[in-house]
Amino acid sequence: MSRKYGIGVVGATGAVGREFLSVMEERGFPVGELRLWASSRSKGRQLEFNDEKHSVDVLSEDALSGLDFVLISASGAISREVAPKVASAGAIAIDDSSAFRYDDDVPLVVPEVNAEDLASHEGIVAIPNCSTTPIVQALAPLHDEIPLCRLIADTYQSVSGAGGLAMDELGIQTQAMGRGESVPVNTDVFPHQIASNLIPSIDDPRDDGYSKEEWKVSAETRKIMHLPDLAVSATCVRVPVFRAHAAAVHAEFETPFSVERARSILEGTAGVCVVDDLAGEQYPMPSTAAGNDTTWVGRIRADMSHPNGIVFWVVSDNLRKGAATNSIQIVESMIDQGLR
Repeated sequence: MSRKYGIGVVGATGAVGREFLSVMEERGFPVGELRLWASSRSKGRQLEFNDEKHSVDVLSEDALSGLDFVLISASGAISREVAPKVASAGAIAIDDSSAFRYDDDVPLVVPEVNAEDLASHEGIVAIPNCSTTPIVQALAPLHDEIPLCRLIADTYQSVSGAGGLAMDELGIQTQAMGRGESVPVNTDVFPHQIASNLIPSIDDPRDDGYSKEEWKVSAETRKIMHLPDLAVSATCVRVPVFRAHAAAVHAEFETPFSVERARSILEGTAGVCVVDDLAGEQYPMPSTAAGNDTTWVGRIRADMSHPNGIVFWVVSDNLRKGAATNSIQIVESMIDQGLR
């Protein structure tokens, strides 16, 4: 990249917003001008990027002019308001919310899987749910070998996926338990105690008995992989882990898939690292993935319940590859494709 790019960040002081800055810095992304925005509570706060202090401001419409890309990590309502203004100002919005993921005219992209979809953008690009990204990243190369026809995914999602207050809640409850005190529960964060517990409900309930999070995994997998009729069922569970999401994936293909071939394909997949030695107690865990951009895969085995099935376990950092890194990779891919 010979030129430098004007970058804006909406939600700069949030967990993902701060990761945007860290990832750009680590990857040496050529930032020319950097504008940071957050709520009025954060106005004037200083964030460091490339050894320079940058002030956080409240976004105004005229502040969008002259930028190339705006990275958004905010609520769906804010994204719905801001992203079209970004596009109208001549920049490209990379949105981390669910606001545009299911719009037919907005690409939903994991660059290792469907970077070609970026060519159809109209000023807005969406990134998937942080639990969907590692699942499709591992499934796509297997589907390229033998067509996928059914998917069951059970996710185990860390509290950071629910934001900073959720991380605080887990910390407070864990400390209270360690002191032998009663565990305080802030129901504004989770409906139940999260420390030393599992909550099999993420996002709003639906009339069909699934949660909205489970529906997201299904809908996003179909869209990203261009498989509108794929049979998908998901169960999403919040777990008492600070960072990194995991999933148990049961994939059924049109014909039998040998474990050896599946492992070989995954070992050769960009961005994926296979750690798979059950006897030696070597497999990916949240502690493996936290703080890095790798999608970790292990526990690869034949599905004993179906002759065409492969089962595996996948883990990735939800704040990085699940959000910030995926966004920056989209920007890099658009530049490489001459789309900016």
